[in-house]
Amino acid sequence: MSESELKRGRVTIPTDVDVVPETMELLKRWGADAIRDCDGTDYPEELKSVDAKVYSTYYTTRKDNAWAKANPDEVQQCYISTGFKTASGGELRIELMQGVSRELMQVNTRDDIKRWWEVMDRTLGVPVAPEKWSYDEASGCVVIPEPAAFHDYSVSFLAYLIWDPVHMYNAVTNGWTNFEHQITFDVRQPKTHKFTMERLRKFIAEHPYVNVIRYTTFFHQFTLVFDELKREKYVDWYGYSASVSPFILEQFEKEVGYKFRPEYIIDQGYYNNQYRVPSKEFKDFMAFQRREVAKLAKEMVDITHELGKEAMMFLGDHWIGTEPYMDEFKTIGLDAVVGSVGNGSTLRLISDIPGVKYTEGRFLPYFFPDTFHEGGDPVREAKENWVTARRAILRKPIDRIGYGGYLKLACQFPEFLDYVESVCNEFRQLYQNVQGGRPVCLKRVAVLNCWGKARSWGCHMVHHALYQKQNYSYAGVIEALSGAPFDVKFISFDDIKADPDVLKGIDVIINVGDGDTAHTGGAIWEDPEISSAIKSFVWNGGGLIGVGEPSGHQYQGRFIQLAQVLGVEKETGFTLGYDKYNWDEHPGHFILADCTKEVDFGEGKKSMYALPGTEILVQREKEVQLAANGFGEGRGVYISGLPYSFENSRLLYRAILWAAHDEADLHKWFSTNFNVEVHAFVKNGKYCVVNNTYEPQSTTVYTGDGSSFDLSLDANEIRWYEI
Repeated sequence: MSESELKRGRVTIPTDVDVVPETMELLKRWGADAIRDCDGTDYPEELKSVDAKVYSTYYTTRKDNAWAKANPDEVQQCYISTGFKTASGGELRIELMQGVSRELMQVNTRDDIKRWWEVMDRTLGVPVAPEKWSYDEASGCVVIPEPAAFHDYSVSFLAYLIWDPVHMYNAVTNGWTNFEHQITFDVRQPKTHKFTMERLRKFIAEHPYVNVIRYTTFFHQFTLVFDELKREKYVDWYGYSASVSPFILEQFEKEVGYKFRPEYIIDQGYYNNQYRVPSKEFKDFMAFQRREVAKLAKEMVDITHELGKEAMMFLGDHWIGTEPYMDEFKTIGLDAVVGSVGNGSTLRLISDIPGVKYTEGRFLPYFFPDTFHEGGDPVREAKENWVTARRAILRKPIDRIGYGGYLKLACQFPEFLDYVESVCNEFRQLYQNVQGGRPVCLKRVAVLNCWGKARSWGCHMVHHALYQKQNYSYAGVIEALSGAPFDVKFISFDDIKADPDVLKGIDVIINVGDGDTAHTGGAIWEDPEISSAIKSFVWNGGGLIGVGEPSGHQYQGRFIQLAQVLGVEKETGFTLGYDKYNWDEHPGHFILADCTKEVDFGEGKKSMYALPGTEILVQREKEVQLAANGFGEGRGVYISGLPYSFENSRLLYRAILWAAHDEADLHKWFSTNFNVEVHAFVKNGKYCVVNNTYEPQSTTVYTGDGSSFDLSLDANEIRWYEI
């Protein structure tokens, strides 16, 4: 890479009609080589001949209300469940839209409600016979004339998405006024399918200056529901409840050979969120959707290529069915994927995607008024975003970075513009040094859950890396791995069932989450093929790290089904009569050697105790938080929770090496200061030492042959060396 290439390229910026001079200035300052529009902006006439690639955000399912209004039967639909209501005697009436924005959705009575709706007796867990309920359209209520007294009932019904949820989110967040709500239309259905392909050709013909069609996206929005006050009521980035219609569901029935039920989507009111162990029917539905979405997306990508444009997909809005790590995705033929980068995990979610020519990360903060307002501090957010993303970039780089939103807002913060300039320059330098080289990976680590590769890097994730009190102690594990020197893969219980040899070539398995969730497995552990495969793996020399309630499921005298491996069990009330004598701590253990203060276990876990022979590393008030155990030739480590921090990242690092019987490799490409990390690219003949903080740091650096030297680094400094 030449000096000029270090100053320009690999950066995308947003624009609008009112910031043309500012766009031209930032093209130069940030070294950008691509410009994009955003939702709610227009591309300026003056920039159509600019010396940069032009991305056009293309909405496959909205921005054509004339079509949506003319074809109301092909507006997108969503499955919604009412809340539970108790029958107290006599007739029961359940209002369908209570708690749901009527601007967002409209009850679908066009299709046969007796076939496509379900009234559920939640006390029994069975549907009410169609002849035993009716719908009163005037009041918007389902009426059950003779419900069972004091049983709970709910209604699962189809509703039209009469306002695109993302458009609604953008409008509410930005306080838009005097605009038309964009209605969603369903590209899967016959009339709209034909119209969409013609619409795409017309769009490309009318925008000759556009180089890249940035699809946002194909074709179904994740579950995003707002209440009457336009507040987010429910959001699931993986949610499939808005990818339904009678047309789609009839196709599904023909393919799988059994009748569809709304309950396959509604799932007791949980909507099959990522914590629920997925049923066979739901997995069938997801697979069907991936196949159908991929076929239709390929049709659009083929048209894009035929007309001489690149096809880029935004990994975010309307992305359901395009899970990028599944086999179907590769058949689409996309040139690129762009996604929002909230931290290291979200960066790896993008950068590890196989089968595309390049990947791009849209860095935060987004140029929206929730951050860019008087008294706001976008520089602080940008610094946090960059330093966490950089760890992951050094393991697997994205090919480009970019920003989105309203450039006008960002221009009101000159310090932010300065900081982003430095980020762009540093990114290009990183890319030059890293690209093409595989960093040294000390161990092969597999994260085991129900989702496997489908949700690589995304397990425990809330989109944009948002915080959840019950989840951050688990998400921290994935975040720590995103920048660690390990070869990380994600495997499912189905993978093990299909081929137990999938565990060969793995050094350490990690199972993390609450008991009876998709992340730990739940009733899957009742399957002896699964439990025996994992136990055999560890017994014969493998490592297992369990975080939270790993393998947690009450069955056959145990809650922690891998208790013998991990050396810990949870007191659930059934064994209170048994005395527990193992409470001695072993603070001098290898895993704890770099800790400078009490370990932060986040939310931790209550009522965990050690089995005889287990080494307790940390217990608090006779509740085990960290333990180590031998099992045959292998080792198990239990951790109650691990929020992301540099210190906790080091603890996990040591735990992996210890579990793999490889303490001897600690002082290879290693920094004694956990705020500083070493990344080696032996093929490239380079390694770097990076300060992950915004304060000066001193450390001792160990290279690959075990030799060492002392080093002081400035705030956030990264220093490159030849091997």
